[in-house]
Amino acid sequence: MDFFLPRVCPSCEANLTSSEEAICNKCLSAIRKISEENITAEYNRKFREEGYVDKMLPYCYFERDKEVQNIIHSIKYKQRFQNGIYFGKKIGEAEAGYFASVKFDLIIPVPLHHLKKAERGYNQSVYIAKGLAKQIGVKVNNKIIKRSRYTKSQTTLSITERKRNMRGAFIINKNKLKEIKGKKIIILDDVITTGVTVAECAKILKRAGAQTVVAVSIALAL
Repeated sequence: MDFFLPRVCPSCEANLTSSEEAICNKCLSAIRKISEENITAEYNRKFREEGYVDKMLPYCYFERDKEVQNIIHSIKYKQRFQNGIYFGKKIGEAEAGYFASVKFDLIIPVPLHHLKKAERGYNQSVYIAKGLAKQIGVKVNNKIIKRSRYTKSQTTLSITERKRNMRGAFIINKNKLKEIKGKKIIILDDVITTGVTVAECAKILKRAGAQTVVAVSIALAL
């Protein structure tokens, strides 16, 4: 199949070998992992005060114009769904002991507004969630949280503006309340930047009775 339909690395665009699944070994080895100390420091800075997110599990650092940004853009804008599934599995492998010990009930991808989803055609976080689900044996449910209003891009906004922009942007599907109460839930996004988006999702889940909410992502932007 690689002879007739060559697969390419989403970062450097080199042809993948038969032993390389979604990204070449050179680019994979260049991805910077995050130390536990840095994860704890960033969790304290982004989530500790409000207390809705119980733990944060990013796979690696987000670095502009480098491997991870290229990979995430391939999932988000180029329909390279397999790359999302691949990195969902990598997250599951990296945190296998933790996921086995906690025994989560649900994975919820951060939802897109229906207009944004119609424009793009899909929600990239769903594919990352599917990969994680395969690896750790936890079901994905993208019907529990809805994005109730269209929000402008967060890219150029300050932390205060982002919080204002996201306030009330998500609602719980009232028919799914029984699936939340007392449950341990993973909220999954492609990149955690300020943490405002996943914190807003965690807030409505905790208020609906979720026991534990953990934020998981491919990358963490500092």
